[in-house]
Amino acid sequence: MRWLAKFIYHKILGWKVTGFNDFDSVKKCVLIAAPHTSWHDFYIGVLLRSVTGIKANFVGKKALFKWPFGWFFKAMGGTPVERKSNENQVDAIARLFNNKEVFRMALAPEGTRKKVDEWRTGFYYIAKAADVPIVMFTLDFGKKENRFSEPFYATDDQEADFKYIRAFYEGVVGKVPEYS
Repeated sequence: MRWLAKFIYHKILGWKVTGFNDFDSVKKCVLIAAPHTSWHDFYIGVLLRSVTGIKANFVGKKALFKWPFGWFFKAMGGTPVERKSNENQVDAIARLFNNKEVFRMALAPEGTRKKVDEWRTGFYYIAKAADVPIVMFTLDFGKKENRFSEPFYATDDQEADFKYIRAFYEGVVGKVPEYS
């Protein structure tokens, strides 16, 4: 099926993958995809996963992984998270990295497909708590390109880190440009 994904992604849709590609050396990371402006981002992401062979994961509340759709979410790389009443979500997700040999958690830092003035910071704190790098990638519908960054470890200077992260996405246009 990988050949079919490559055919659709490259030949039919006209997309390309650029940037970092040594994911064999990065078994654990937080993958952030931006700008997330449309439901079209989902199938581009699924195709991208097949084209590159990158095993990517996501997390969801435990209730999502029950019958009848639980098998589908797990097959797509989903991992259930059960929050304890005295534990925050960042700690619960960071703990998943310790329990898995390979775990690359993908998410959209905007937290929505609509335009936002500021990104949510959970991905940053999860990466710090789990001591894993952040790998950024674009959903650039203007250039029809998914560009991956080199792995980046968050520092103790959040302001400088976010400036660096934002610079990676400068000029990237989402499917709905006004939400980019």
